Amino acid sequence: MPQSDTARLLIACDDQPGIVAAVAGVLAEHGANIISLDQHSTDEQGGRFFQRTVLHLDGLAAKRPALETSIGDVAERFEMEWSLHDTATRKRVAIFVSKYDHCLMELLWRTQRGELDIDVTMVVSNHPDLAESVRSFGVPFVHIPRGEGADAKAEMEARQLELLQGNVDLVVLARYMQILTDDFIARIGAPVINIHHSFLPAFVGANPYARAKDRGVKLIGATAHYATADLDEGPIIEQDVTRVTHAESAAELQRRGADVERFVLARAVKWHAEDRVIVHGRSTVIL
Repeated sequence: MPQSDTARLLIACDDQPGIVAAVAGVLAEHGANIISLDQHSTDEQGGRFFQRTVLHLDGLAAKRPALETSIGDVAERFEMEWSLHDTATRKRVAIFVSKYDHCLMELLWRTQRGELDIDVTMVVSNHPDLAESVRSFGVPFVHIPRGEGADAKAEMEARQLELLQGNVDLVVLARYMQILTDDFIARIGAPVINIHHSFLPAFVGANPYARAKDRGVKLIGATAHYATADLDEGPIIEQDVTRVTHAESAAELQRRGADVERFVLARAVKWHAEDRVIVHGRSTVIL
């Protein structure tokens, strides 16, 4: 959880000798204490290197510009991608939802309990059904329906973008049953996390649990990933499964699947909020 004068440093670059020592040296020069450090290389030779460092520095706000300048010098030497995140600054999150409430309620409940390091700034829905449930958490609920006609989708997304641009750091699709257009994803100005059942691509479309029951599946699960222009093919953040049997009905499978979905999405949002996720091509590294 957020602590005063604490930050998270994320770096990524081609693996080579001296990276850890150089970064640690810069932090020591500025009087920063390393609280934790996690690292990963994709290969023993010629791999890609990733590191997440949590540090404490008294007077961080005042000393940050000088620290960033020094980190930038190291980054230039190692051709490094990097970012520094103040843990006291909570990520502003907008949640998109349609009618299913299980993922939404899980996120709101965990945020209320202080288990998620986020501020939910709004819930946006194309249906009004969940308005009272959301407002009971003290969170604004915005109903933006999809109208009729050829331009309905564009008009809906234009209204959503007016709300979001510059006001959120993350958008979470908590069973939002609308496909985002490529233009919307490009213009939103923030990462988007989506959740779906892990039957894909086997049972695409409506009633996947009924068709899974007909096929006698033995595992059901969920996948949380970043949304990209390629539908349901963005970098995966978290997945989980649970075993089921022939004795369970399609409705029971759906209930079991909903449990997995809400837990998987909550973990993905938590890891993103804690700056643990680094995207690597079509994959992710969780540190």
